[in-house]
Amino acid sequence: MEHGNWTENANPKYRAYTLGNYKQIPQLQNLSPEQIEAVDIVGQVLPFKTNNYMVDNLIDWENPEDPIFILNFPQRGMLIPEHYERMKAVVKTGDKQRIRKTADEIRLALNPHPAGQMELNLPRLKDGTPLPGIQHKYEQTILFFASQGQTCHAYCTFCFRWPQFVGMDSLKIAMKDAEQLVQYVREHPEVTDILFTGGDPLIMRARVLKTYVDALLDAKIEHVKTIRFGTKAMTYWPYKVLTDPDAEETIALMSRIVESGKHLAIMAHINHPRELQTPAARAAIRKVRALGAEVRSQTPILRHINDDWKLWAEKWQEEVSQGIIPYFMFATRDTGAQHYFAVPLARAWDICRKAMSTRSGIGRHIRGLSMSANPGKIQVVGVTEIKGEKLFVLRMLESRNPEWSHLPFFAKYDDAAVWIDDLKPAFGKPEFFYQEELDQMMLGSATDERLYTLSQVA
Repeated sequence: MEHGNWTENANPKYRAYTLGNYKQIPQLQNLSPEQIEAVDIVGQVLPFKTNNYMVDNLIDWENPEDPIFILNFPQRGMLIPEHYERMKAVVKTGDKQRIRKTADEIRLALNPHPAGQMELNLPRLKDGTPLPGIQHKYEQTILFFASQGQTCHAYCTFCFRWPQFVGMDSLKIAMKDAEQLVQYVREHPEVTDILFTGGDPLIMRARVLKTYVDALLDAKIEHVKTIRFGTKAMTYWPYKVLTDPDAEETIALMSRIVESGKHLAIMAHINHPRELQTPAARAAIRKVRALGAEVRSQTPILRHINDDWKLWAEKWQEEVSQGIIPYFMFATRDTGAQHYFAVPLARAWDICRKAMSTRSGIGRHIRGLSMSANPGKIQVVGVTEIKGEKLFVLRMLESRNPEWSHLPFFAKYDDAAVWIDDLKPAFGKPEFFYQEELDQMMLGSATDERLYTLSQVA
């Protein structure tokens, strides 16, 4: 395909395309009626948004199976047949209330908050005040969800944060109180890293993002060493740091973080090497790195999009060439359209192994294949055989209990398994080593929540 002619010096006006206006995209003439129907039906349940940069520069409209198209536009297979047909029938009625009710019912069946996000990750201040916009799963790192950053320049169809974007307030993680963020960090000297996530923090106007960053920097909290931005802006809307009205203000804010002595880490979600090959994306990455920030890349391995070892090798080489550090290869999380995007662990690990074998040492920083599961980040280290039994070798990279970190363990080999819940412990053990303590954590969290609720009623 030929890329669009948008240069790094262009000054385009951002335009979002959603269910309400996407049929204005001229290139839709290349799609079949079935593809249009899929967007209309699936887009009622799972979030859909793309933009003019993606449409004009990254999607190959002549390829009906183009990976970037699948990355941005809902596909029929993203809903199981039962849900698709149910939603299709309701959409035909035109009854907005029924459409919304049916969509919400289907969403609740898609495991909207996996890995204990609501049960175990939502913290409180020491006075008991709940913090609905912070997640604290790993000892050193907290995730902060600024209310104004709970959208993106475009939505990835596989996104495990999809509940942030569908208008169900009970599922949303968000807050806008910078003072409470600072107070919580002060109360937890073990926290060294603050990850601004969402959504996408770089969707916020620079002046809004600045209120949160300035609050942290002005507080002069010595134990905070790193500020991270989890973002797709580098490749979904690179003009955020190039020519947008607040581009220079955004760059100045990033520069202030670096000059304060904190490490600025841009956690770039890069799913396909094509994202890195436009002049604007290259320029955005150069500009951010010139500040002294590090750019790290991460993505799940995704069927229909990037489940090819040669493509991963190309992606890692492109990243290293641009000074980006390959960071994580994830398994597709157990939520949303996992059934459509998931690659079996055995095959995904083999793709990782083959791709890594072609890279030099500086291209082998990837932490993969990793599952972000309830107990922690579990790495599939490899496949082996012990006493005639074929096994997965697993390792806990990060964990709820730091004592579990980097401990190896084994699971029975299963070539169809796509997640830790599909695996069984090896050697006849009834459960994995962490399970009993994890169950106690879940029980304790539920008890704490009940006690807090009772105290509020009293």
